Amino acid sequence: MREFIVEADGGSRGNPGPAGYGSVVSDAATGETLAEAAEYIGVATNNVAEYRGLVAGLRAAHELDPDAAVHVRMDSKLVVEQMTGRWKIKHPAMKPLAAEAARVFPPERVTYEWIPRERNKHADRLANEAMDAGKRGEQWSASASRAALDTPRPEPAGPPADAAAGAARVRAALASTSTPTPGSPRPSTAAPAAGPADATPTSGAEPATAPDSPRPADDTTGAPATGPADADAGAARVSGETAAESGDAAGAPAAGAGAAGAEADAGPARSSADVTAAAADADVRAARTVATPGVGWAPPDMGAPATFVLLRHGETPLTPQKRFSGSGGSDPSLSDIGREQAARVAEFLARRGTVQAVVSSPLARTRETARIVAARLGLEVAVEDGLRETDFGAWEGLTFGEVRERHPDDLNAWLSSPDAEPTGGGESFAATADRIAATRDKLTAAYAGRTVLLVTHVTPIKTFVRLALGAPPEALFRMELSAASLSAVAYYADGNASVRLFNETSHLR
Repeated sequence: MREFIVEADGGSRGNPGPAGYGSVVSDAATGETLAEAAEYIGVATNNVAEYRGLVAGLRAAHELDPDAAVHVRMDSKLVVEQMTGRWKIKHPAMKPLAAEAARVFPPERVTYEWIPRERNKHADRLANEAMDAGKRGEQWSASASRAALDTPRPEPAGPPADAAAGAARVRAALASTSTPTPGSPRPSTAAPAAGPADATPTSGAEPATAPDSPRPADDTTGAPATGPADADAGAARVSGETAAESGDAAGAPAAGAGAAGAEADAGPARSSADVTAAAADADVRAARTVATPGVGWAPPDMGAPATFVLLRHGETPLTPQKRFSGSGGSDPSLSDIGREQAARVAEFLARRGTVQAVVSSPLARTRETARIVAARLGLEVAVEDGLRETDFGAWEGLTFGEVRERHPDDLNAWLSSPDAEPTGGGESFAATADRIAATRDKLTAAYAGRTVLLVTHVTPIKTFVRLALGAPPEALFRMELSAASLSAVAYYADGNASVRLFNETSHLR
């Protein structure tokens, strides 16, 4: 199958104001530019222009080969996160454009990646050419374009989202002792501004942009996330406790997403040496940031996050037997050990004094755990159906070994794909992850700026953590989650998340 890279961009001088977009289609193997598109679209916002650029790029790729696979690269985190389904689309002008983009190719043949602005210069220059043409009362002309000439052609760096190539570039940047060419522009080191309001699950506002500037002025770069780990190797390590009550269950696949980056005006054309030096300097700074993280990722003016303290329920009679116990089985209550564990959690949380609300899965073992903790904290228990455990179908009550013996083909398929369902029509982990993402969005809106205890199960907790990290589903095979353990994730107003704690069990000792 042929593979294309689509790079797209858009800008508005006024936001809303005179706007245009640019798109480039290139061969994934050689890096050769195959098609360009640009257009002045009149008065529009930055985000609408970016979506128009995406649609144009996908259409150009479709004209070249409707059966191709496409990897989209954009420096708009908002568009990337919305098209991958991780952020909701609130703005009425963007919903039809996103739907239009999703129809050009089958969704399974399109992937998305956020890239820093420095790596999206070709599309950025095309968008600026289109806006310049609109200012003159004209439309962009391919014959008059200099975008390709003014943009150095990158060397092919492996297939889309090639983790090995990305890691090699980071290592090279860390090892480099060279400095940028004297006099070459250095990207700003200012703290990143908060992301667009429409990137959050609860808002549809758009970012403000200074007049006569096609993009916000911040120039912040980030290192793209690496690709998935070896799924086969992860599945091979799954033991008899893999998704039973001990709980190593996978979640839905996560599309790759890089760190958020603000956008800037393309400005005048620069020499190849200048661009290369600036990009190298940005790579060094990004690599060092990854190697030596700061105190936190959120800007200081983001306000208090919504913090989920994730409590796995205490033991049931099925827990030490390592049996599948989801939402479709016998719904066991806590054992005596499980009730003692819940009491210890309650004392631990009471000493900390930070929990402001308690929300529980509807299943018996979680509601009982939640009641014990909430009584000690003097709080009421709210029940949220979205926090329930996965339905394991005909596997409920069985050990992993028993499932392997009775349903080997179904188990192998389930371990290999998050879309596979357990025997008898249980719930796939892809469906579970969709449910958890929707529940996350609902609860972060309801408990903005507050700390809430979510009493739930193995699969939901691991999925909350996996989604917060942007990790692939096979990462869950490498997580251990004990009964009555505590984990924590903070969610900020710009849509970013920070994992604060995982599988804390000191209160049980």
